[in-house]
Amino acid sequence: MILILGVTASGKGKLACGLAQKINAEIISVDSMKVYRRMDIGTAKPSPQSRQKLKYHLIDVVEPSESFSVGRFLELAKDAIKNIKQRNKSIIAVGGTALYIKALLYGLFEGPGADENIRKQLKQRAKNEGLTTLYDELIAIDPQAADRISPNDARRIIRALEVHQLTGKPISSFQQQWNDSINCPTDKWTIIGLRRKKDVESKRINARVKKMINTGLVDEVKTLLAEERPLSKQAAAAIGYAEIIEHLKGKTILQDAVELIKINTRRFAKSQRTWFKTFQNVDWLDIAENQTTDQILARTEKLLAEKKRHIGKPPEPQA
Repeated sequence: MILILGVTASGKGKLACGLAQKINAEIISVDSMKVYRRMDIGTAKPSPQSRQKLKYHLIDVVEPSESFSVGRFLELAKDAIKNIKQRNKSIIAVGGTALYIKALLYGLFEGPGADENIRKQLKQRAKNEGLTTLYDELIAIDPQAADRISPNDARRIIRALEVHQLTGKPISSFQQQWNDSINCPTDKWTIIGLRRKKDVESKRINARVKKMINTGLVDEVKTLLAEERPLSKQAAAAIGYAEIIEHLKGKTILQDAVELIKINTRRFAKSQRTWFKTFQNVDWLDIAENQTTDQILARTEKLLAEKKRHIGKPPEPQA
């Protein structure tokens, strides 16, 4: 089983597609937004051509009006892994949703239970004062958690503040205990990370956002908003969708919305890098700006071959 991770727009999806064709694998998407049907352009789903060639899992599994949790992801991912193994296929998991990756590798983080009264109060505050106020509060009490959470992610911001109110401790301290108590599953997953220089990543992010706009992101959001059932809070908060929704409400001009998508995506990439630093046993590939997908694929195949030879070596004789 191979896991390919990297920040948004790092090229991990194209690598997964090329590698899957080489090793006869099926692909499991580890992305909290690709699960939504008809949210295609803004989530950068694999092309229809790729999905005809290869079998993908965890894409288009729920309606945009539904919520989706890490627990539900893990349940579906386990089912997919079982089914793929029964077909004697290799498995490639690919994505950048760090919490989902961590759940896939180590299981679920169990924090303190929910308190509906506190949640209700925090939701009301978000409505009255704005989510930005709550996010600024999170920065003040738990900057480490705030660095990992999108300013648009109301659910996770509220959960982090809820945990702090319940325990007097930041949620990041509980997550650190989780980190300290887990064992890296080196016997299950080979983890490959794609890493580029930050300025190169920023250029790629900006280019992707421009491509999304040119290929019809605004119309995609209009169509979603016109559906009978409204978008769930989770879907509506997705980067790219939240900013275009504000534009369609007349609150921002398109040019400003596009720039905000770029800013929020770069901020998200920063939070991904922070998360990925906590992952152990990742084989990082530092990618040059001019390297092609074929070259990255060749490097990946070489890495996998070397690891296979290493695993097959007999143990060193004891002195």
